[in-house]
Amino acid sequence: MTESLHSTWIAAAHKKAAVFLGLSLVLCFSGASLSTAQVIKIGSGRKVVRSVSPEYPQSLKDMRIGGTVRLQLTVLANGDVSKVEPRGGNPILVEAATKAVLKWKYVPAGSQSNEEVQIDFRPY
Repeated sequence: MTESLHSTWIAAAHKKAAVFLGLSLVLCFSGASLSTAQVIKIGSGRKVVRSVSPEYPQSLKDMRIGGTVRLQLTVLANGDVSKVEPRGGNPILVEAATKAVLKWKYVPAGSQSNEEVQIDFRPY
């Protein structure tokens, strides 16, 4: 009986290893790359309490197109982002960044403020 348990355990370990290897290969070759969008706040006086990372447009990822997007945000006293003005960057990346920062939430303050944000999209 001990031999039977040992064989079962070995078979289960092999199956788990095969599943892990299969998932690793799928991630490596499926386009799930290490593409990133790094957010850099510039001269910000208010702290972000909730942020959403921009979605890297698949078409630009596939073509390995990246770049830097600069945005000027109007943040209301309650911390909501009410307005986004592009200051530079690829228009497709600007659109992706704008969609994300409109979901951000800042710490409430006594009045509205303007915050400058830079988002670096890296296709590698």
